[in-house]
Amino acid sequence: MKKILITGADSYIGTSFERWVNKWPDEYSVDTIDMRCSEWKEMSFRGYDVILHVAAIVHVKENDVKQYFRVNRDLAIEVAQKAKSEGVRQFIFFSTMGVYGSNVNYIDEKTMPNPVTPYARSKLEAENMLLNMEDEFFKVAVLRPPLVYGKNCKGNYPRLVRLAKTLPLFPSVINERSMIYIDNLSEFVRLLINWGTGGLFFPQNKDYVNTTTIAKLIAKAHGRRLRVTKIFNPGVVLGLKFSETFRKVFGSYVYAKGMPGGPNTEVNGQICNYETVSFPESIRLTEL
Repeated sequence: MKKILITGADSYIGTSFERWVNKWPDEYSVDTIDMRCSEWKEMSFRGYDVILHVAAIVHVKENDVKQYFRVNRDLAIEVAQKAKSEGVRQFIFFSTMGVYGSNVNYIDEKTMPNPVTPYARSKLEAENMLLNMEDEFFKVAVLRPPLVYGKNCKGNYPRLVRLAKTLPLFPSVINERSMIYIDNLSEFVRLLINWGTGGLFFPQNKDYVNTTTIAKLIAKAHGRRLRVTKIFNPGVVLGLKFSETFRKVFGSYVYAKGMPGGPNTEVNGQICNYETVSFPESIRLTEL
């Protein structure tokens, strides 16, 4: 049995992963510890096979940028050091696709990170320090997932839901997005734990998706037919040049197919097969 400690209570990814592996009660044991207080420092990590580190902050006041680095970088390093010293064999850290910035559309293994937000900078600095800690006995897996969506998720996906449920017309845009359904991400993490491997990984759904298609599927799940039009496209094109919000919704932002940890790639001689449902079905399940 794999014994897993999730460091960070009430996170969307952490709670979703725990729910996912509860399907295999004889194979995984999961505990969670809150990192907002210092009690975790007194807890022994001995006996755990894996630390799944999900504690992070995404939004803080502009005048407290240092908090990003205290939590997203320094806390992660402190937890990893404790885990390594107490015999944990694998440390899994969630970073972000945002380390590449917003002025790139297509990301492959040659694309250099260019973080522009304190959140992304703090995550990238943590990545580099964590990967330098890896050795034969302590494997570090860093994940840079794209937009994560699923039932009760937060972030940009709910904003798109609001538009799809309320707008009488929606722009007909041609773009491509990498995304990952939460159960697919949870299954990928489960496989990484089974394999006990480390490295830098880019999990995503099997297929790229189009913003207009997503909006239509969301509307359909709520019993409405969303009409689309190209009449707004000149405004969308202009918005892509000047608005970060427009780029997040209507711009293209994809990982190249075949990047490490992508669908059907090979990790430690094993094929990454973690897509649990089709994309249309994942939207339906999200909107139930």
